[in-house]
Amino acid sequence: MGVPFADLKLQYQNLKHEILPAIERVLEGAHFILGPEVAALEEEFSAYCRAPHSIGVSNGTSALHLALLAAGIGPGDEVITVPFTFVATTAAVVYSGARPVYVDIDPQTYTMDPAQIEQAITPRTKAILPVHLYGQMADMDPILEIARRHHLVVIEDAAQAHGAEYKGRRAGSIGDLGCFSFYPGKNMGAYGEAGMVVTRHPELARKIRMLRDWGAEKKYEHVLKGYNYRMEGVQGAVLRVKLRYMEEWTEARRAHAIAYNETLAESGLTLPVERAANRHVYHVYALRTPERQPLMDSLSARGVQTGIHYPTPIHLLPAYADLNYRPGDFPVSERVAREELSLPMFPEMTLSQIAEVAEAVLEHQHAYQY
Repeated sequence: MGVPFADLKLQYQNLKHEILPAIERVLEGAHFILGPEVAALEEEFSAYCRAPHSIGVSNGTSALHLALLAAGIGPGDEVITVPFTFVATTAAVVYSGARPVYVDIDPQTYTMDPAQIEQAITPRTKAILPVHLYGQMADMDPILEIARRHHLVVIEDAAQAHGAEYKGRRAGSIGDLGCFSFYPGKNMGAYGEAGMVVTRHPELARKIRMLRDWGAEKKYEHVLKGYNYRMEGVQGAVLRVKLRYMEEWTEARRAHAIAYNETLAESGLTLPVERAANRHVYHVYALRTPERQPLMDSLSARGVQTGIHYPTPIHLLPAYADLNYRPGDFPVSERVAREELSLPMFPEMTLSQIAEVAEAVLEHQHAYQY
């Protein structure tokens, strides 16, 4: 049998009757870049995130890059973030000309540890960039309190957190800016690359709209040094269809996580922790074990696909050796990177698939422990 890590083909088959007419609307109207479908998506996504402004861009990395630029981040500045995330978080800071300054993560939720932020602040610090990892939001209240006291911008990396909540507030709506990726494998994925910036600040929204389209509000009137970071019309149309299913899919993911938690409770593995008052949307179901490779091999032999998110913290990647961090600087991030394993997680999973994965895990654990 076997269980895939995700099943985008199945999701497409389920939505095909809506997706194809949506794409055809774009083709018939010839609005290939931005256009009415992207504009409608921006309005609908704003309502979903409960933030007044949304700006469609080319991908999640460009969303982060433009958010940083709109916030005035540039050469000589520092941005406090975490080393345990996808590399795009750091790359966007570097693109802006600023330096990423890392703090370690909370050992239970794997998001930014607010207790470590203040010691990382210097006169050059301009922003805090928490990452809502795996579908769970960072502990935002203490982060915002620190940011207010030090007059810092807060930019949420919500690339894995569509629809996640913190004390009733949606991901992307709490900081000054929130950045989303619609990479195909995300909870709300495009059929290609796409991203979004959300904000409650009209002046930041206006600046990002200009920066994404060559720095112009009118054709050939380039006010800012801008970029070609526009969302394609087809992606806007596809994402509008998917947005209508986000709550249904999120509740399915949450139900799958509960089923995993109940079945694996006695497995001896470290299971995901959902912070009180949070709504975890389980972009991935991330467990931990010091014996990761044997478990991966055992599951693979039974046709169960797994993932690692992420095998190397960014401060130890060769590409960012120039930041001059060393092994041992962020021990929690380094330990989680050695131990994390993601099990299959997608809305269309069946109870029998969840049971198959859990049974494979439990059989391995029993054999390995005894």
